[in-house]
Amino acid sequence: MKRMLINATHAEELRVALVDGQKLLDLDIERAYREQKKSNIYKGRITRVEPSLEAAFVDYGAERHGFLPLKEIAREYFLQQEQGRKRIQDLVREGQEIIVQVDKEERSSKGAALTTFVSLAGRYLVLMPNNPRAGGVSRRIEGEDRTQIRQHLQLLDIPENMGVIARTAGIGQELEALQRDLEYLKQIWQAILDTAAPRAAPLLIYQEGNVVVRALRDHFSEDFGEVLIDEEGAYHAAVQFMGSMMPKMVHRLKYYDNDVPLFSRYQIEQQIESAFSREVRLESGGAIVIDHTEALVAVDVNSGRATKGQDIAETAFQTNLEAAEEIARQIRLRDLGGLIVVDFIDMESPKHQREVESKLKDALKLDRARVQLGRISRFGLMEMSRQRLGASLEEASSEPCPRCNGTGQIRGCEATSMHVLRLLYEECMKAGAAEIECRVPVDVAVYLLNEKRRPILELEAKTDTRILIIPSPDMVTPHYQIQRTRVEGDSSRAATVAGSDNSTLPARPSRPPNESAALSPLTAPPPPTVLPPLRTPPAPSGPKAKAPAKIIPPEEGILARLVRALVSRYVPVDAATFLAETGGAEPPTSTEQTSEMGTGTQETNSEDRNSRRRRRGGRRARARRSTQGGENTEGTYTTEGFQDKDQLAGPADDAHVPEELVYPGTV
Repeated sequence: MKRMLINATHAEELRVALVDGQKLLDLDIERAYREQKKSNIYKGRITRVEPSLEAAFVDYGAERHGFLPLKEIAREYFLQQEQGRKRIQDLVREGQEIIVQVDKEERSSKGAALTTFVSLAGRYLVLMPNNPRAGGVSRRIEGEDRTQIRQHLQLLDIPENMGVIARTAGIGQELEALQRDLEYLKQIWQAILDTAAPRAAPLLIYQEGNVVVRALRDHFSEDFGEVLIDEEGAYHAAVQFMGSMMPKMVHRLKYYDNDVPLFSRYQIEQQIESAFSREVRLESGGAIVIDHTEALVAVDVNSGRATKGQDIAETAFQTNLEAAEEIARQIRLRDLGGLIVVDFIDMESPKHQREVESKLKDALKLDRARVQLGRISRFGLMEMSRQRLGASLEEASSEPCPRCNGTGQIRGCEATSMHVLRLLYEECMKAGAAEIECRVPVDVAVYLLNEKRRPILELEAKTDTRILIIPSPDMVTPHYQIQRTRVEGDSSRAATVAGSDNSTLPARPSRPPNESAALSPLTAPPPPTVLPPLRTPPAPSGPKAKAPAKIIPPEEGILARLVRALVSRYVPVDAATFLAETGGAEPPTSTEQTSEMGTGTQETNSEDRNSRRRRRGGRRARARRSTQGGENTEGTYTTEGFQDKDQLAGPADDAHVPEELVYPGTV
């Protein structure tokens, strides 16, 4: 059974959901902190006429002036009768007062789109009081119903200067009900004229009803078994509206009084949450991904783990069919408008493509907005255009991220540091720069003061400019601020020369005091507890000896390993013996012994066993040297294979080991 659920327990947010069983069909949310202006009627004043745009800008009381195209200006407001093609500056003038209606809400940096062709929506009819050429029957009414309602419209008492459009709710209604709805709309229009005449612009004349009234007027039909409302005030307002407009349906209104929240009772909270998600999972294992751009909305269909078909072509076809129905549902829930492009999974069969197109077209019939649907192109893309009824769910409930400004990506710490460093170079090279103060996030400051301190010190000495790197706990990458103090004669003047957008906005909570890391300027000696000074590196002692590459032992068979284990076992010796046999090379460190001796060192755990092996190994070593050419052998065998003595030798005494400067403390 279809139900209309109205959740009004919180005054800040009023939600209306249309459900079929436990499946969410449509959703409408009205927020108290975001004023709804669409369909409101104002008395405005033309503030500017722009011939290049063939439009006028109107002050109707909002922060941004509304945009009024020439084609949306009724003839009754023209200064002279139109003869041929006239310019807009000849038809209207600045300061002229007109009655306008908001056709499209404000969006991002664009003001609201206005029209002078007012439309008043009733239960069964839409009245166009100053547009006699408009009128007819809704496009969604077809067949015999269309013929019948046309006959009723011809019998209505419609004034000559007005037009009427029959709505889908008027199907099957008697002539008396349609006439009563028309009289109600005519009274509203007369009240609008009476209110606007004596008062000056800008002025709000008529305000569209709240979401409860709009839902009952636009969505309720005999298909709905009941309307559940969980707030007493909203329930009484709905009863009053239904009593005047649809008295026979008042009994379907019910007050919901239960401890379990209304939306949780019908398990639709999770479905509402999916409308805020970028990715929506399908039952077959596939998914659709919805991305918003400035020009269009992109919808991508992914097969994911879908295994519904017998082969890859059938799997793609079944996934696309399931995705088509879910895409139509998500478009309604999110109230997406404008150009929408769907990237389906590639299908080779034209028959499959036509079936997917038909599936999406049928699913979009439930949409109350006008939708123009294209066909799947050879690239697998389908284009559609949907009427923008208002702000989308994302626009109405979210705001741009203050850190990334809505892009979704930011520069990393290293990239931001290098960008700031290049700006420092640029500012230091300018004439008259005495001091440059750079406020950056803590992690960027740590990177600059540790990894790039030497280039900054050299820049200070070269340009005779003092550079201060100040970490700001309230800043996050990629934000920064650079201020230069310039010397002019005997005075100095400070000016902010560079900075990122929203660099002064705290995008995250302040760090605790022990993590603030207040670093001192580079030219002053820093406190030892905060940042140690750069350690002076030792003087270079000539070119370093290149370490020999590690020799990878060749693979051996079982017999070779057995012979090596019995005959060529490595015997550890003391330092004196090692120096005598290797020609004075330094003994390897314990780490090198562990890595080079392999299994030979792992078997020397007992002191008695070592002494016995040393005596036995000495005799074998002397025997091997005699068979290999005497005592001047330049290498030795180990369990890792043959190694030169240079590999066993430690690093040279004069080799310089670079020191790494690490910022102490947690950042």
